[in-house]
Amino acid sequence: MKRRKLKLEELNRISVAEFQEAEKMPLVVVLDNVRSQHNIGSVFRTGDAFRVEEIILCGITATPPNAEMHKTALGAEDAVNWRYFEDTLKAVEALKAEGYLVYSVEQAENSLSLESLTLEQNKKYAMIFGHEVHGVQQSVIDASDGCIEIPQYGTKHSLNVSVTAGIVIWDFSGRLKKEMI
Repeated sequence: MKRRKLKLEELNRISVAEFQEAEKMPLVVVLDNVRSQHNIGSVFRTGDAFRVEEIILCGITATPPNAEMHKTALGAEDAVNWRYFEDTLKAVEALKAEGYLVYSVEQAENSLSLESLTLEQNKKYAMIFGHEVHGVQQSVIDASDGCIEIPQYGTKHSLNVSVTAGIVIWDFSGRLKKEMI
């Protein structure tokens, strides 16, 4: 059976304006000192694909507009809401005040495996992803409601931050999304 690739106009994607008005998944993504603009752009693109509420950029994490970020975001940085905090702890405090459960994605003592995290439909979640080498800051982990990690079975101890974000966002979308079509 032949399978013809669809043309862009056949994908029926919504416009940036329609995206802004569309229902979002109750998930905020926090980038804690992510240094690679390509990783940041990739997280924006994944956030767009799954309609996350917002991306919070913290510390050294670059903000739009940014030409290097745009290379991987491909315009998603114009659709997904974002805000910047110089201090990630201030972002965590703000999210908690807004009623979010905040989790760091980090290999830590007593962290939960992603698949064992129980999500409730009536709750709002924020997931913190850390620096490519150092991960999530310890002070941010301490301020979080908990830590989750992705099970891994190979020789490496971690995944690229944008890959990790993609896996977590995809997992949350399958378990949290309401009818968004």
